[in-house]
Amino acid sequence: MKLARPVLHRLQNLRPAVLGAPVAEHFNRPYASIASSAKLPLQADHYIHGASQRLSRPAAVKNRTRKPSNSRRGYASVSAAELQFGQPVHETHPHLLRAGELTPGISAQEYADRRSKLAASLPDNAIAILASSDTKYRSGAVFYEFHQEPNFLYLTGFNEPDAVAVIQKTGSSGDYIFHLFLRPKDAWAEKWDGARSGEQAALDVFNADESGDINNLHSLLPPLINGASEVYTDIAKCSGFGRFFRDQNSPPNDFQKMIKDATVKPLKPLMNELRVVKSQSEITNMRIAGKISGRAFTNAMRRPWNKEKDLGAFLEYDFKQGGCEASAYVPVIAGGQNALSIHYVRNNDVLNEGEIVLVDAGGEYGGYIADITRSWPINRKFSDAQRDLYEAILRVQRSCVSLCREDADMTLDKIHQIAERGLTDSLNQIGFNLKGDDIRTLFPHHIGHYIGLDVHDCPGFSRSVPLKSGYCVTVEPGIYVPDDDKWPEHFRGMGIRIEDSVCVEEETPLVLTTEAVKEIVDIEALRN
Repeated sequence: MKLARPVLHRLQNLRPAVLGAPVAEHFNRPYASIASSAKLPLQADHYIHGASQRLSRPAAVKNRTRKPSNSRRGYASVSAAELQFGQPVHETHPHLLRAGELTPGISAQEYADRRSKLAASLPDNAIAILASSDTKYRSGAVFYEFHQEPNFLYLTGFNEPDAVAVIQKTGSSGDYIFHLFLRPKDAWAEKWDGARSGEQAALDVFNADESGDINNLHSLLPPLINGASEVYTDIAKCSGFGRFFRDQNSPPNDFQKMIKDATVKPLKPLMNELRVVKSQSEITNMRIAGKISGRAFTNAMRRPWNKEKDLGAFLEYDFKQGGCEASAYVPVIAGGQNALSIHYVRNNDVLNEGEIVLVDAGGEYGGYIADITRSWPINRKFSDAQRDLYEAILRVQRSCVSLCREDADMTLDKIHQIAERGLTDSLNQIGFNLKGDDIRTLFPHHIGHYIGLDVHDCPGFSRSVPLKSGYCVTVEPGIYVPDDDKWPEHFRGMGIRIEDSVCVEEETPLVLTTEAVKEIVDIEALRN
């Protein structure tokens, strides 16, 4: 197993109250300005990301040569809180990250372990190449909020655009060399767009073995590709980052030219196998996201609402105010017949008395998402027809959640079939006359999907695989009754879905979103 190197390990032999030249070189800051004002001394042994918990490294790792700094300068003391990175670190954002963490809840060691597991799954001397997301623009200079490519984030913890990671397996064990190519420090660019981490931080903070300027990718990648037995990547099938990987349907781009003579295989199946089983840290993050999101739902149910957009704005505020970083996805806030559209996201209609509002939303914490759907009456009380349909769906949802355990030997596909049969029986008991495949008109989507860093996590991973401890899934039966003479009149126009995020355990399911109430008695009691 490859261990994460302590950050700024080069500083171990320096005086404990000072930081040396490599740090100041990394941040391109004049020494005079750093040393001119009084600073609290910082002990190198307690610097960023787990350095206080010294980790020994295997001999193969310890003996690797690292690229030397370009120059050496005298020492100067510097406050860690004044250092600038392209993303939060514990010393600059202790309210967001604990010591040892690269991203909320996930340590530098866990990221190193993930890379080691990927390397172990690669053939001897193979490489995996991953690109970050790039900055996407809605128009002109107006950009969308940045969201990192999930596989790249999963392996690196690096949350900036315009970067490439290469995991180079060395030998037949799980050992590897981690290359991280990224944007260099640039004072002028950072004046406009904020801090960048830069090449030295790739080594010292993100535990890369080698780093380089992304602008030199044309010379950095070919030696790695040419020396590899096989190349695992998904870049050639997607837009990827920057001009280097774009224009996939045009004549071969630069990257495609580089790999044209290589044995190229898809990386996604290997990444799905790693990502589908969540670690305890990942489950904890998802539980935090679920708890905050569930409480926001319950808070929303306490209040009267007249417009879909107002309800949506409240949820987004409550997610963030509770501790989530953002909404996990564009929410569905669907009043009345708007709920008949599964992915209704206009969220611009009025909410009418006597109707149900269906809300599908969730927050994101540490990059991990919660996915919740609740349906409740706008005027506080369920009508008789609403109550009957809601209870029919809730019974099936409870039953399906109970099957999300390893000893039940279930798959998502099996649970879906059980849900279809259960909904058919329940609806026929309240006045429907379902035959054949009628249920697929009223219940057109699957019972659930995998969740994690993505709302639909591990895309392409089969729903026919038996559920194992550590898998995280949704359970979301729903019924959407068209305004059609085929269906009982008093149910027409109703759309009701009930969804929870669930973690599979050996003998019991762990409901990650239990704070969102769903029993009728609880929903109605909230506004009494």
